[in-house]
Amino acid sequence: MTTTSAQPEPAAAAPTSRRKVLQALSGLMVGMFVSILASTVVANALPRIITDLQGTQTVYTWIVTTELLAMTATVPLWGKMADLYNKKLLIQLSLGLFVVGSLIAGLTPNVEILIVSRAVQGVGAGGMTALSMVVMAAMIPPRELGRYSGIFGAVFGVGTVAGPLIGGVLVDTSWLGWRWCFLLGVPFTIVAIILLQRTLDLPVVRKEVKIDYLGALLITAGVSTLLIWSSLAGNQFEWGSWWTVGLVGGGVIILALAVWVESRAAEPIIPLTIFRNRTVALATVASALVGVAMFGGTVFLSQYFQVALGKSPTVAGLMSLPMVFGLLVSSTVAGQLITKTGRWKGFLVAGGIVMLAGMGLLSTIDGQTGTVMLGVYMAVLGIGVGMLMQNLVLAAQNDVPAADLGSTTSALTFFRSMGGTIGVSALGAVLANRVTTLLTEKLGPMAAAGGGGGDAHAVPDISKLPAPVVRIIQDVYATATAELFLIGVPLTVLALVAVLFIKEKPLATLSGEERLARERAAASGH
Repeated sequence: MTTTSAQPEPAAAAPTSRRKVLQALSGLMVGMFVSILASTVVANALPRIITDLQGTQTVYTWIVTTELLAMTATVPLWGKMADLYNKKLLIQLSLGLFVVGSLIAGLTPNVEILIVSRAVQGVGAGGMTALSMVVMAAMIPPRELGRYSGIFGAVFGVGTVAGPLIGGVLVDTSWLGWRWCFLLGVPFTIVAIILLQRTLDLPVVRKEVKIDYLGALLITAGVSTLLIWSSLAGNQFEWGSWWTVGLVGGGVIILALAVWVESRAAEPIIPLTIFRNRTVALATVASALVGVAMFGGTVFLSQYFQVALGKSPTVAGLMSLPMVFGLLVSSTVAGQLITKTGRWKGFLVAGGIVMLAGMGLLSTIDGQTGTVMLGVYMAVLGIGVGMLMQNLVLAAQNDVPAADLGSTTSALTFFRSMGGTIGVSALGAVLANRVTTLLTEKLGPMAAAGGGGGDAHAVPDISKLPAPVVRIIQDVYATATAELFLIGVPLTVLALVAVLFIKEKPLATLSGEERLARERAAASGH
């Protein structure tokens, strides 16, 4: 008995020291910082980018959703490759793609190339998003993961705080401009690649298997079809048109075919067997709904600050701080308490309740909502998200075999990103449609010219419009944005219901590599 248990462990997975863990996490944290910075630094620049490149409200949405789509579609593939190949090399590859996408975006001459560059960035961000959590789970036991998740929460907070502020300053500085919002991340990404090369050391376990590329292609095609529908419906064609029937029906059929292919593949991109696990299934549902509600609502807040409230990009960045600090504090504190007590479900339930409250409060905003009140509402939402999002991944990772850690982590990230992608796209279409409808009601014939010249779907440049028209446009954008959060309320309720049915289980005290060693030893009978 003694011989059996002692045999496999030293060779396969000696516990990683805390010093080595922190060294390895340094590169991961810089990479994560770059990924967060890339999305947040652009948020306040988008209204200016759209104006300079003469884009429309639909293009505004696509600049956000293209990156989310590319990230969503590739996350499962990155996760599966992490189970089969060198995790270190894969992370460096994802960061390299991110550098290429950032350079193209920074030098773009038009919105079309900008959208392509965002897709390249999204592929790189998908790798970083999936692989950072997989590597953490491989090195750190779930019982200790909360503490390190808290550190990542701090990095997330710093990147989110710095992003809007840096973006606002860059846009408002004439000799720099919005292009540096993309170029700024390049040196950080190169630093992350070098750090990972020097500090990350994981055993390479390569399996001679074929990746299910057909399944990956079908998943990407199905999600893309639904995204195209949700982005164009209400603007290019009616919601109840034959276009809707064709695109939705086609998307559903392609995804059904993807499920059929995945169920028969030797190494599926998303193993369907993991969804037999109750915790994984419920955490996946909750993650998708959180993605719809959170990404779909908050991505348009910057536009609300600048168009509805008339703030500059820099001020808009400052106004986002309460939500960021709420997320930073709650994720860090929750992580420390989970590590200390070993209990985690209470934080999920509390996070769902607080996030629901934040969504409800933000659905009451208008063009006259005070800055302090807005800050309180956003802080409440941030606190809820901070307690909920990462701990859903922790709960799922704790409840699956170590051999499925990569697939499980990437599946949760995939469905959260898919929820966010479709949420941003669909709610962006709702916003554009509501803005057009409300402008038509209040401005009549002038609405056809976007309130004063140009495309009716274009994001208005309020600095060039007369004061009476500006007040109407600001009121319209405020009303439409509040309606997006109102749509997010029932989705958050469903997420809370899913969380309530998750069963709490004690957190494992072995890292993913140690658990994998034991599983292999048990399977081989040693």
